[in-house]
Amino acid sequence: MQIIEGNNIKLGKAIFEENCMHCHGKEGEGLIKEWKTRLPNGKFPAPPLNGSAHAWHHSPTVLMNTINNGGAKLGGWMPAFKDQLSEKQKQAVLNYIHDLWPQEVQRKYNQRFK
Repeated sequence: MQIIEGNNIKLGKAIFEENCMHCHGKEGEGLIKEWKTRLPNGKFPAPPLNGSAHAWHHSPTVLMNTINNGGAKLGGWMPAFKDQLSEKQKQAVLNYIHDLWPQEVQRKYNQRFK
């Protein structure tokens, strides 16, 4: 699996806005500045996805696994989307997230994973 640039960014944005924005922020900027600090309930808040956190350090396979299986095993509370979104929709979300990253982050990611 790889990040595919181009025509499905719009689809990814729509899916992100419907399913992800309420935890990860409108532009993936996150909602909580201290996203590395556990909340009172013991869980981590949703991290930013705009290239300012750790998502870009993970391979497309790891990112897809998180979308499919959620974030509970990672200490968060993200639900699993394995049965809620099609493969095309999930890939579109990854493409949209990749598109949010600054060009330098995209370049580093592409060198590492493409």
